[in-house]
Amino acid sequence: MSTLPPGLRERIPDVPPPPVPPRPRPVRRRPTGVALRVRRDLLGRSAPRPSQADREVLWLYLLTRTSIWITAYCVRWLFPSEPGTRDPGPVLASFARWDWDHFRHIASEGYFPGQAGPWQAGWDNREAFFPGFPLLLRVVHVAVPGWTTAGLLISLAAGAVAVVALARITRLHLPDAGAGRRAVLFFLVSPCAVFLAVGYTESLFLAFALPAWLAARRGSWPLATTLAALATTVRVSGLFLAAALAWEFFLSARGRRELRALPWLALPALPAFVYGWYLHARTGDWWAWKHAEERGWYRTFHTPWDAWGHTWHDAFGHVQTTGYAFMFRAELAAMVVGLLLVGLLVRQRRWPEALYVGLSLWALGTSYWYLSIPRATLLWWPLWIALAARSLRRPRFRAVYLCLVTPLTAVFAVTFLSGRWAG
Repeated sequence: MSTLPPGLRERIPDVPPPPVPPRPRPVRRRPTGVALRVRRDLLGRSAPRPSQADREVLWLYLLTRTSIWITAYCVRWLFPSEPGTRDPGPVLASFARWDWDHFRHIASEGYFPGQAGPWQAGWDNREAFFPGFPLLLRVVHVAVPGWTTAGLLISLAAGAVAVVALARITRLHLPDAGAGRRAVLFFLVSPCAVFLAVGYTESLFLAFALPAWLAARRGSWPLATTLAALATTVRVSGLFLAAALAWEFFLSARGRRELRALPWLALPALPAFVYGWYLHARTGDWWAWKHAEERGWYRTFHTPWDAWGHTWHDAFGHVQTTGYAFMFRAELAAMVVGLLLVGLLVRQRRWPEALYVGLSLWALGTSYWYLSIPRATLLWWPLWIALAARSLRRPRFRAVYLCLVTPLTAVFAVTFLSGRWAG
């Protein structure tokens, strides 16, 4: 390289080197389709926003809610509370039936208003109902003036959470893309599905219980047990869920790291203990809620064969009116379905779910007679998964199910919404 003459270097201005173009940043594309599902499975958590499958399930949920609302509107006109009336009554009167009065009274007055309690004649035994739903109803009522409206909004929102969780649990068992939608369809058109649309506890319980089971399947035990504890505040069935979660935990634990979550398994029992302590402070009875069930609903302990015999006698012995006889027959049919489901789960070695359904059957099948077993089928999520699996193996099964069950669903909905419920 040649050198510049002396003095010339000073006269040449300093020229900065040419700028280096920035290195282009790689574009991160969000995975879609199969890649997105694989990433979710590997990470062990769901997407922050509802997927396309979730939106389809929610659309189906909204359609079935609309059908129940239309049915309730028509029932007001076709089956008024008083014959010959020219006024169908309040718009939401069809939804304010039966157990709803207990929840509303607890939310508005408390369990023991004034000096009232089980020591009085004619007591309504409201302490049989766990406090989770009434407490939430009281909170929502602060923003929503109408009690019935507040209860319906709770069930509507909770039901949406429940159906999405049910679809996701189904997809863990069945690889078919439409399996979750099928399970939700069978669930939403089941005979007692009307209870999901009214101010009852089924929707809220499932909104806690199903995500709890989903979290357990993914190994998130603090979240699973916390949700199970919230489910226990709503229904005593939360204790059955806690037992199933405990069994699932011991089946899935592989080392000391997993066993660190063992103390969390006691959390779901805490709400039941606190509620028992509260009742003891007011009544002197730790089991006041159980004794209220015995007084009000004949849930005294009887052997399973005695309970079956009493229910059979009332269903087929011509000792009850036709409405009650029909309801007792529905109780027997639901018990048979539950026993078949437990047998199927045992055969498939799904021990935790078999324990959950089995405990439910034991609690409901050891009273004087069967009561509310058809409603309890809504809480047996393995049933809807099993029906979805059957429909995938037998293409005609879905059509047969819908043709046989839809009339029963309509009958149950009309009898409940019209106030002619017999059980």
